[in-house]
Amino acid sequence: MQYIKDYTIKDVQDVYDGPGGLLWEAVMSEEIHSGGPATTDFLANKLGLQKGLNVCDICSALGAPARHIAAKYGVMVKGVDATKTMLEKARQRTKDAKLENMIEYFEANAMDLPFKKDTFDIVWGQEAWCYVSDKNRLIQEAYRVLKPGGKMGFSDWIITGKISPQELDPLYDSMAFPYMETFKGYQELLKKNGFKLIEALDQTDEFAKCFDEYSETVNVKLKPTILQNFGQDLFSFASNLVAIWQKAAHEHKVGRGLYIAQK
Repeated sequence: MQYIKDYTIKDVQDVYDGPGGLLWEAVMSEEIHSGGPATTDFLANKLGLQKGLNVCDICSALGAPARHIAAKYGVMVKGVDATKTMLEKARQRTKDAKLENMIEYFEANAMDLPFKKDTFDIVWGQEAWCYVSDKNRLIQEAYRVLKPGGKMGFSDWIITGKISPQELDPLYDSMAFPYMETFKGYQELLKKNGFKLIEALDQTDEFAKCFDEYSETVNVKLKPTILQNFGQDLFSFASNLVAIWQKAAHEHKVGRGLYIAQK
């Protein structure tokens, strides 16, 4: 049985409209997902991105992956996010990159996408669906907006081993996650909602190495900057957050999953 916390979209908005968003960008770079641009390219290659394809980026945050794939692969992207600060920054950075003719952003909930059915060639997501409180509904929406034969590719923070609610509790609280899906759970959701599963990869080992890097970044490289700009409380919070996720990942209890599926 899933262990679920009472975190809502408002809690996520509060994190990313506030210092949390700034802190995550400082630690993880503007792509705000583990592995940075290399993992974006990995997903793009798995999906066979090419010029002219229409992509829906669900939970697009600062828009860095959208800009990356638009500039490098020539795709047209519509990003969806529910956080005003993220969207404002995404639009400005996209304008600065002169990519506004290829990327458009929408303020909306991932569980109620503002698009007609059969609109996109690709649905895209990177390590943000862990914030969505109803992942079954999210998968249904992704299926609806995809064209027949279209593909969905996404990565997410997931449960990859045996872990108790007592162990999950501080992990979820540190990130304002309502819950994480399991590695097999996402596969079952995809199949249940009509997708053909092409590939599922457990990338927990890579995920753990990323947290080794984040520990060095937070506790050494960026410590003076974090203390100066955010204060001792937020530094202590960030240091503890990295430590508990690093430990759980190395124990293969939580990690990153990548999925490719087709409508």
